[in-house]
Amino acid sequence: MTVISRRALFGAAAGLSLAAPALAAYPDRTLRIVSGYAPGGLNDIVSRAMAQALTPILGQSVVVENRPGANGSLGATFAARAAPDGHTLWMGIVDTQAINPSVYRQLQYDPTTDFAPISLVAKFPFALVVGPSRPELASFEALMAAAKAAPGKLTYASWGVASTPHLATERMLRARGVEMLHVPYTSQAPAMQAVMAGQVDCFALPAGGAESMTRDGRTRAVAVMAPRPLEIIPGAPMMRDMGVDLTSGLWKAIYAPARTPPAILERLNQAVREAMGAPAFVEVVRQQGTVPEPTTPEALAAFGRAERLAWGEVVKATGATLD
Repeated sequence: MTVISRRALFGAAAGLSLAAPALAAYPDRTLRIVSGYAPGGLNDIVSRAMAQALTPILGQSVVVENRPGANGSLGATFAARAAPDGHTLWMGIVDTQAINPSVYRQLQYDPTTDFAPISLVAKFPFALVVGPSRPELASFEALMAAAKAAPGKLTYASWGVASTPHLATERMLRARGVEMLHVPYTSQAPAMQAVMAGQVDCFALPAGGAESMTRDGRTRAVAVMAPRPLEIIPGAPMMRDMGVDLTSGLWKAIYAPARTPPAILERLNQAVREAMGAPAFVEVVRQQGTVPEPTTPEALAAFGRAERLAWGEVVKATGATLD
């Protein structure tokens, strides 16, 4: 028979008694969701919808803090170094969690060791839009023919070198054997404005942003990088039906700084999953052409590992690296 000493029992009981009040008091002040991109883009929209849904669930205000720069890596570094007490959350995306590690030679954070996964949020498909600068480019095939006829003359936007739009567009162009000039911007909103103003010819971006750009008819969605037609952009053909086997887009997920107590992470996972079921949040995500996809922290960790391997191969193929 195993004998447990009185000291061991007292120590275990003391540990439980300390953990319980700490969790009972959490959260005890305003929480913040850090976004690595500027206001107005998809990351900001989803972060604010999440903040609004979490506020009544957690019983404390939840605000969004935008810290854009270096394709989200400035915000990621800031969030990774925050106190691991559950009051700072990070809205990570495929760029910050899966692409940047293969792109930046001196990345100031590690998406594997500096963050504790909470839950996947959703996967947002891309659509390819063509701006008013070239009204004759009314279809995907017309765009590809024009690019083939004048290599490097047409332009495409992204929100940064080696960002998801940059890599997805390069994959599309390589599949068709054509060239365009890459014009990177600091975030999604200024890239959208440049295309709508006719300063750049096309842009692969999340479908919700594409839908908003095409409402006046001057900017056209010529293809979607989705596995199925998108209800919010009716009539836009799937790229794979035009000979380019490409599905691409963004995924977003919620993280906390590493070393956040497990009990708080469990509470946050429960809260985030509940928030993703709120009708207002579901509607925001629906307007972006997708649905919420809550997961366990373990499932998000496994998903992140697979994504880093997959996008690492894409980065290697394009040769996109930054200091």
